[in-house]
Amino acid sequence: MSYVQMLKELNKGELSPLYLLYGSETYLIEDILNRIVSKALSPEEQEFNLSRFDMNEHPVDLAVEEAYTFPFMGGRRVVLLKDAYFFSTQKQTDKVEHNLKALLAYIEEPAMETTMIVHAPYEKLDERKKLVKTLKKQGKVMEGRPLEERELRQWITEKAAEYDVQFDQEAQNSLLILTGADLMVMASEINKLAIYVGEGETIQKKHVEDLVARSLEQDIFSLVDAVVKARVPQALKIYKDLLKQKEAPLKIMALMVRQFRILYQVKQLSKQGYSEKVMASQLKLHPYAVKLAARQVQRFREDELLQLINQLADLDYRIKTGQINDQLGVELFLLKRQSGRKQPI
Repeated sequence: MSYVQMLKELNKGELSPLYLLYGSETYLIEDILNRIVSKALSPEEQEFNLSRFDMNEHPVDLAVEEAYTFPFMGGRRVVLLKDAYFFSTQKQTDKVEHNLKALLAYIEEPAMETTMIVHAPYEKLDERKKLVKTLKKQGKVMEGRPLEERELRQWITEKAAEYDVQFDQEAQNSLLILTGADLMVMASEINKLAIYVGEGETIQKKHVEDLVARSLEQDIFSLVDAVVKARVPQALKIYKDLLKQKEAPLKIMALMVRQFRILYQVKQLSKQGYSEKVMASQLKLHPYAVKLAARQVQRFREDELLQLINQLADLDYRIKTGQINDQLGVELFLLKRQSGRKQPI
């Protein structure tokens, strides 16, 4: 099931004796994990009835034995199997010998007074394994996948409501771009913004732009966006701001090349009829990043993108062979976009 579905079940007060949390979106997995623990045990009960076992350090037998132990002072017991790599397709050299037969036997007949949480922060489960098949049948399984744009906006709205504030549309847009749709970063920034504006207030675009820290990756995205739109003064300003932050011209250039290659790949995959969701999976990018890239590439033909990539590759060679100063070279590359296309092709 999805994060939203799992959240609804927990909000109803329903608890299963078995949970399997997997996927690449760590924030969602940790959020649900903490909610399960809080639903099962009070803070005081957690001191006695919550047991955590790292599967890289402890044999699973210990966790199974603990799961069979009756809770202290009645109530429930929660047993967490952290980083249970043996549920995934992840190749890993076993540092610890695990008795997976004992775990399978427990999953087939779990203790009703215990909630076991299997934490497997990997993109895919190994569906061939009996462990996976049995746990899917006996317990609740959540995939922590990257949220799509609609889900991201809903998540922002709900997270803001926890602080009794709200976002206007432009503020949401800016937050998504500046944070790269990273949930952990957004959660921290929403907290900061809520404290700044105060309860009952609306967070606006200016608040986000003033308070949310820009990452290097987001500055590069903005720089490439300015290049794409032939907004040379804006591109030069971003570039000079990066230089003031002690970012090396060659590093800036390398990140620009990476972004242009992403645009080129999105352009190619779009022509082949792939959806943004499939493209995100193939390119190992967040779906929202692919959505923004798909908008950007509407202004370019494939040959124009290749030309920009080749120009940067040539500039890289000239810088490294001493033919041109690195800082000046990147600046001249940006200035050449002065006569670039400004309308979609």
